[in-house]
Amino acid sequence: MHLAVDAHGMPIRTLITRGTTADCTQADRLIEGFDADYLLADRGYDSNAIIEQARRQGMETVIPSKKNCTEQRSYDKERYKLRHLVENAFLHLKRWRGIATRYPKKTASFLATVQIRCIALCDTELLS
Repeated sequence: MHLAVDAHGMPIRTLITRGTTADCTQADRLIEGFDADYLLADRGYDSNAIIEQARRQGMETVIPSKKNCTEQRSYDKERYKLRHLVENAFLHLKRWRGIATRYPKKTASFLATVQIRCIALCDTELLS
């Protein structure tokens, strides 16, 4: 599962893939069409293609370089701390046992389960 969240940590797009699918192969679909100032992502999304796409969309990237890169790219370490919102969104989604263990075997059923949980998260946020 790949997830994009807004500045408040609310899920705005999710992609369901096989467990062995690399994060960086899904980034273009995750961020396509978004209008944002920054793209915060972990090292799994460190690729020139992703950084270029983000720049074309007007986003400044906040992505640490992979540890094996010969040239380490600089990034805003303070802004990167906000990436915990993404991790929190995953935490809230996986509190539903059906998502954490992926009970639904069909992709469409699993996506529906994730979407229902995202709606529940948004409703909870709106009510608080």
